[in-house]
Amino acid sequence: MAGYQGWFNAPGDGAGRGWHHYEREGRFEPGWCTIDLWPEVSEYPDLYDTAFTFEDGTVARVPSSHDYSTVDTHFRWMQEYGLDGVFMQRFLAEIANPSGMEHFSTVLSNAMECANRYSRAIAVMYDLSGMPADGPELLLSDIDAIAARHHLFDHEANPSYLYHNGKPLVAVWGVGFNDNRRYGYDEASRIIEGLRERGYSILIGVPTHWRELRADTLPDKRLHALIGRCDIVMPWFVGRYTEFTYPQYHNLIKADIRWCKKHKVDYAPLCFPGFSWANMMRHGKGLQIPRQGGAFFQAQLDFCVLAGARMLYIAMFDEIDEGTAIFKIARKVPVPAPRSEFVPLDEGVPSDRYLRQVGEVSRRLKLSK
Repeated sequence: MAGYQGWFNAPGDGAGRGWHHYEREGRFEPGWCTIDLWPEVSEYPDLYDTAFTFEDGTVARVPSSHDYSTVDTHFRWMQEYGLDGVFMQRFLAEIANPSGMEHFSTVLSNAMECANRYSRAIAVMYDLSGMPADGPELLLSDIDAIAARHHLFDHEANPSYLYHNGKPLVAVWGVGFNDNRRYGYDEASRIIEGLRERGYSILIGVPTHWRELRADTLPDKRLHALIGRCDIVMPWFVGRYTEFTYPQYHNLIKADIRWCKKHKVDYAPLCFPGFSWANMMRHGKGLQIPRQGGAFFQAQLDFCVLAGARMLYIAMFDEIDEGTAIFKIARKVPVPAPRSEFVPLDEGVPSDRYLRQVGEVSRRLKLSK
């Protein structure tokens, strides 16, 4: 399963948000953008002109997540290449305002329909980053509305919604990080208990060093207690290692798996194809972890299967801000400008390389069960 952001907007897409998540301070033009990858756009029915151009002078265009046709294209790719499905990101900081609520609810509705159309799994994932004071109440009321609208407890009416341990699965990401978040374990506990009372199984997204309670993790054993009340734990690995330092994490993943088996919690290690956020950070090249033509991604996929993982979380399906997208990305990118230099697909690598890799590892996981 991959994470699905679905947060890209363009003027004229019907959302009324203008440029969103492509842009900086409302502007999506040379010197004013936050994406490092450019999507490969030849298969999208609906595209929007930008202020960027290619070397031959033609206008560069991008899709909007708000369009049904964009979501349909993505789910068609999932079926074509064998990605089992996605966790639809739902950002509490976004749905706390009307325009964010309208946009993400539209994307979710489109995704629910497309998941059933293409027989892909789908689940809701709440990102707690920037959660407002009433975040727990907002989340629980939101999942109640989603459950009623999309029949989360009626597998016949919505056969593609993902169940785990016999219950519909909801993911909660962002618990236990030591980066001075405005919420803590009390709020997380209210969310987890509320979801349990409603009859959901729960995936909890935690920092890399959750088991040892160090480094990126708050040194508080309440995290382990919260994990014990969930069904699946997924540690966040994006940006933590490169192709060369990944072997240093092998023992960590093996120990994570042993801990989870002992405590009867399922484990979903994360794999990501690369990372880049130069345009977002606006300094130099930013933090870049090269894709190495897919070799970096493949090394993670291979090790996790070898180590005994029974499921994988792929970051991310469509995340071009931080350069982790596995969907089709472009080799031909717009003319670079100061603070707007895009990372092209590696020479000789087909645009669908990363979709093929996740489809293949999905087949291997099924054969290993």
